[in-house]
Amino acid sequence: MEISLIGTSEEDTMFVAGIFAKAVGPAGVIYLEGDLGAGKTTFVRGFMRGLDFFDAVKSPTFTLVEPYELSTGQVYHFDLYRLGHPEELEYLGVDDYFNENALCLIEWPEKGSGYLPDCDILLSIGSVSLQQQAASHNNDARQYTFAAKTETGQEALSNLNGFLIQARRQSLTYCQPS
Repeated sequence: MEISLIGTSEEDTMFVAGIFAKAVGPAGVIYLEGDLGAGKTTFVRGFMRGLDFFDAVKSPTFTLVEPYELSTGQVYHFDLYRLGHPEELEYLGVDDYFNENALCLIEWPEKGSGYLPDCDILLSIGSVSLQQQAASHNNDARQYTFAAKTETGQEALSNLNGFLIQARRQSLTYCQPS
C-alpha cells in the first residue's frame, strides 16, 4: 500500500505528521527520505506533537539520536546525515534501540545500510513538479509518499488512510492509496 499527499506549507507537514503519529502503533521503524531542507525534522516535530509531546524536538544531527520517553513507550529520532561509516552505529549500540517497545524514526537511513533493521514504512518527502507547483500556487509545496514495507506498515497506512478521509484539509492534495 502507498499513500501520496501534496502539502503547500509547513503547517501541512505538521498536520500530516500529527495524523500519521496517531495511525502508527507504539513500535516500528520508519525511514524518512528526502533532500536537505525537505522537511524531515519538521515532520518528526509534527509527529511528536501528534503523540502529545510538546517539549522541544530538536534535530539529532550531531548526536545522531534523540530519545523521547512517552507514556506509550519510547520514540527514537535518528539523523544519520553526519555518519562517516555505517559501522559507527555499532559503537552507538544501535541494536538496543530497536525493540518491541520502541518507535524509531530514521533520517538518512541509507547512511546506516547494513546496520539498520528493515523499515515498516518508508516516507519520502520531496519537491513537486513545476506543474504541481503552479497548480498549488506555491513554490515550497512538498509531496509526502508513504510506502508500507511490512504487515505492520500496511496496518498503519490503512489507519492513516481512514484518518485522512475523516480529516480532509483544503490545502492538501490527497491521492487514493494504491
